[in-house]
Amino acid sequence: MNLNQITVPSVDLTKSIPFYEKMGLKLIVKALPHYARFECPDGDGTFSIHQTEKPPSGDGIYVYFECEDLDEYVSKLFSKGIEFDELPNDKPWLWREARLKDPDGNQLILYYGGVNRRNPPWKI
Repeated sequence: MNLNQITVPSVDLTKSIPFYEKMGLKLIVKALPHYARFECPDGDGTFSIHQTEKPPSGDGIYVYFECEDLDEYVSKLFSKGIEFDELPNDKPWLWREARLKDPDGNQLILYYGGVNRRNPPWKI
């Protein structure tokens, strides 16, 4: 089994699509007003958004995008006007992360985990 795609809710795809394109994802399906799908710039994964009447409540959804050149990538996004809740910093779980939200409040974490992504020192 391999994880192929993640789909998150969006109240207004006309706002979400440009946001994710600015993030560097390539739009490959545009079925407005209900659905859009993107290819990630690296690897084979896809990411999609689907229309909902309201965003999830509480903490909502967390989506992690791995970026080998995290600091440089975040700097480029920042220069494009994308706002971050947390700039790149080292975490106790041995990843470097930056955090932001999409227009619907979905939590996006850009990170680099290196060897620790799949093989942290505490791995079973």
